[in-house]
Amino acid sequence: MTPTTPPGAPAADRVGHVETHGIEHIPATERHGRPSGLFWVWMSANVGYLYFVVGGVLVLLGLPLWQALVITVVGNLWWALVGWLAVSGPAAGAPSVTIMRAMFGVRGNKVFGAGLGVAIGIFYEIINVAFATLAAIALLAHFGIGLPPGGEWAVLAVVGILSFIIGVYGHATILALAPWFSAALAVVFVVLAGFVLGAADWSYEVAPLPVADHWALVMLGFAIVASSPLSWGTGADYARYLPADVSKRKVAWYTALGGFIPAVLIGALGVVAGTAIDMTDPQLTIGEIVPAWFTPVFLGMIVLSSITNNVLVAYSTGFYAQALGARISRAAVTIVTGVVATAAAGWVLFLTPSFLDALSASLELSVTVFGPLVAIYAVDIVLRRNRYDGRALDDTTPASPFWYRGGVFVAGVVAMVVAVAVAVLSANTTLYVGPISEALGGADLSAIVGPVLGGGLYALLWLTTTPYRDPAKRPGAPSARPIEKIDTDAAASAPTTQEVPA
Repeated sequence: MTPTTPPGAPAADRVGHVETHGIEHIPATERHGRPSGLFWVWMSANVGYLYFVVGGVLVLLGLPLWQALVITVVGNLWWALVGWLAVSGPAAGAPSVTIMRAMFGVRGNKVFGAGLGVAIGIFYEIINVAFATLAAIALLAHFGIGLPPGGEWAVLAVVGILSFIIGVYGHATILALAPWFSAALAVVFVVLAGFVLGAADWSYEVAPLPVADHWALVMLGFAIVASSPLSWGTGADYARYLPADVSKRKVAWYTALGGFIPAVLIGALGVVAGTAIDMTDPQLTIGEIVPAWFTPVFLGMIVLSSITNNVLVAYSTGFYAQALGARISRAAVTIVTGVVATAAAGWVLFLTPSFLDALSASLELSVTVFGPLVAIYAVDIVLRRNRYDGRALDDTTPASPFWYRGGVFVAGVVAMVVAVAVAVLSANTTLYVGPISEALGGADLSAIVGPVLGGGLYALLWLTTTPYRDPAKRPGAPSARPIEKIDTDAAASAPTTQEVPA
């Protein structure tokens, strides 16, 4: 059995063919699929090694076993927000970065939507390529295959190509392969769980700390765990082909559960493993608790899971780059950003002193940006009642209803700037401690303060902006009939040789 194109899929979105749609609106005549497919997309991307490492980091911080497990669950509750963002995809028929024009304006979105999105995407691409490269090198060494001088760069290049090729093909191919990747990775983690649980030290204890220092570690751990779900402001990208009248509840639940379940289970597995082995470099120390035959399987899992996570990351990063104004196709910008990320991964891996330290610090600081961005997006969906005009969002001229003043929506920009600034001041990382965190005894509140302040301030400014006092005057408000109904009527009256946008 091989992945096939589902019945009714448009020519622009077929398995094994490069998807031709980019950030533009998907018309009603090309919508297809079911919400359940989203579960496998998000599952395949999140049955990953990164969560195993993050779970181990919680133990390395010095947190008690039970608290590390609780933080793993609570920090991943942010996946509910990711699921909520996904409902905007079917409504607009557009990817998240296009929808963000409603929050920041056409020009403002180039900085706070597209610009930050490219940075976020490349950041996670670097992490995935680095993990996969390290595991691939270790796998070759396990089989006695030595690398000549500079050979590690060749391994990096191969991993880079494998990491981005599926993202180049696009939506239909991703959906078709997702269940297969999910199943293969899940089997490996189930077997790994048996070995980890058997070797775990359930009496594991840590040295007690002063209350203030202890809670500072708790909040730091929460920020690290929360950084992963809060980085996924791209839920609409994978839901935009679904019909506009699809169940919003199913879209939200399938998306959220597809990320939450593997993140919690694998993160908890990393926590428990931390009681038995040194999680500073688990791909080497895992051999202490698993049989020799399983070590190459574990390393292969790291390579595959890092690549599958990069599939979604690379796909969305291509959209963000297009929204910056790149005049090339989504597939082409996916390749360009992939090359940049692969080169940067080589620098991080082979030219920096400690990859794990750099990873932890980056995750700790990234949440200061991700949190406010995702919260503003979520609040906008509520305030607009998820009514997005996909065709209007495509318009980037001064005549666009989302041009606002000078191409900038002040409410979104101000909320983003203020929330990020306060979140940075509230952060506590291995490289930087903000003054607010320092005043609170080292507590890192960035994963809470950023989203709450960003979403709350945006709602306040949105509701006090004159156009929004009258729903009929809201920029981009759909007409009395849903936009997809208009599309359907237009299609019915159009000539039979209707042109399909590429």
